[in-house]
Amino acid sequence: MDLSTLKALKPNEYSQAADGYRSTSDMASAAKDRIDNQIAVAMRNSLKGEAATAAIKQLGELSKNFHYVQVECGLVSTALEAFSYEVGAAKTKLDAALEGAQAAKLTVNGDGSITYPPGGEKDADGKIPEGGTVSGLTDDTASSVGRQAANFDPNPSHRLAQDYADQIAAALKEATEADEKWAPKLRALKADDDLTVSDKDWADASSDTSGVSDAGKRYLESLPQPPKGGSPQDNAEWWKKLSAEEQAAWISTHPDSVGKLDGLPATVRDEANRIVFDETRGKLQTELNSIPAPPKNEWTWITSGPYPSKVHTDEWMEWHNKYGGRYEQLTKSLKGMQGIQDRFDATGKGGLPEAYLLGFSTEGNGRAIVANGNPDTADHQAIYVPGTTSNLGKVDGDINRMTDLWRVANTEAHGQSVSTITWLGYDAPQNLAKDSPFEHYAYDGAPTFRNFMDGLDASHSDDSNPHRTVIAHSYGSTLVGAAAETGHLNADDVILAGSPGVKVSHATDLDVPEGHVWNEEADGDPVPDVGRYGHGGDGFIVPSDPSFGANQMTTDTEGHSGYWDVGSDSLRNQARVAVGNGDDVQLKPPPNPWAHVK
Repeated sequence: MDLSTLKALKPNEYSQAADGYRSTSDMASAAKDRIDNQIAVAMRNSLKGEAATAAIKQLGELSKNFHYVQVECGLVSTALEAFSYEVGAAKTKLDAALEGAQAAKLTVNGDGSITYPPGGEKDADGKIPEGGTVSGLTDDTASSVGRQAANFDPNPSHRLAQDYADQIAAALKEATEADEKWAPKLRALKADDDLTVSDKDWADASSDTSGVSDAGKRYLESLPQPPKGGSPQDNAEWWKKLSAEEQAAWISTHPDSVGKLDGLPATVRDEANRIVFDETRGKLQTELNSIPAPPKNEWTWITSGPYPSKVHTDEWMEWHNKYGGRYEQLTKSLKGMQGIQDRFDATGKGGLPEAYLLGFSTEGNGRAIVANGNPDTADHQAIYVPGTTSNLGKVDGDINRMTDLWRVANTEAHGQSVSTITWLGYDAPQNLAKDSPFEHYAYDGAPTFRNFMDGLDASHSDDSNPHRTVIAHSYGSTLVGAAAETGHLNADDVILAGSPGVKVSHATDLDVPEGHVWNEEADGDPVPDVGRYGHGGDGFIVPSDPSFGANQMTTDTEGHSGYWDVGSDSLRNQARVAVGNGDDVQLKPPPNPWAHVK
């Protein structure tokens, strides 16, 4: 960038353009939400048939388009703000150097060099030291040599001229580097000339996000930073103090970080996590599409021995060794993501409220935190912690459990608002026999769970205290117990279902008011016996035992996974607790101490 261009540049014009793109991003976001939560909902509830199904599908595609516009325009806005910030800093340096040179009566030439007049004390021959012209130097070594030469010159203006020339050269270099860096970044932020937002488009959007984030590091570091190791309340206060421009910059360039921050509003976390969700799905699907499909002839028979043996074909084994592990991982992750998308698409069915994605990641066994209804405005919050074998690939089942609970709880709440949340925020044991006996899964996940619970407090939109219930299934109850044992729960009620043990010996140790621990053990559920007689060992107390002190709710379901069967008393009892109607819960009669006497 040359001197005349930088002198004429108005960085605020780029900032104003950024405001325009940010407004477009906001409008696209609003349009997407209206399609998803109003128009599509109305069509699902009022229209039936092939035409309606096709129209709703087209609305879904339109929603994708608006979301893509939202994300890309958000990136353009942040890129322009970052360019304005960087070139503005260079312009400020240039203006200061020009003002200084003018005040010193130096002449700034069109190429940035500076001419200084004769001046200083006369030499022995009575001559005044000559003037001259110097060019700016940006190399540290060359600049040092230039300053030394100027210091030896008896003309004092030489040193001033060199200093200002160096400042001008540095400003021009910074402006040129900013221009060369951001011009291709901005050119890359454009969509295909079609109306379909493909997986490849979202994969490219993910690359765009990383590119703008890396290039805009200087600008982003100038913004208020999230508190390191801060509490959910600290996070909430940080976010509230950011300007709209700063909030948009954080969401567009670091959606993964924003989406993870407990204490931020549910609407903000949802917006950030949906960016991560769509970009991740695009990347994973694009990668999966690049892997050859597994050979159809997976099996063959070996008949050379005394008995035929079924074995994998050489062709299949070659594919498996090269692609199998990644293929399986991608397939499972995308299956789980489709389950989350199905919940998004179910909004409005039977009055189901909109969903909020409060957490998402494919790391480890995967993370997904999905709320039915906005927890920040709900009178009642119910947080479900799943157990052994839970992972992203199977999260649809856990989401459906909380969807079914919401429907019953919404009826039991008599007009009060309810939010039910699936919290898959930890790496659960994946093998009942090999992994579930180990307690480190529970203790590793306990701090994260406590932070999430505290975050629900920090993000609630008014001064009222919502009624909060924790619902823990199987090994999830072990995690909840570990959280209470090592800290606090920040809950009013705890429901345990099919628990093998909660790491504490009595209900009063679970950090909720006395009488507010509830337990369900269904007929044919083997897991509580695993706690009693298996890895628990002698003297280990499970919540189903009378000495633990929990309210034993009636169950009319069987086995380990039926506690959320639609229409069951098991589900209805949970819903009553979740909305604070514990007095209406059906309890099992206390055990008869004389039952063994004949």
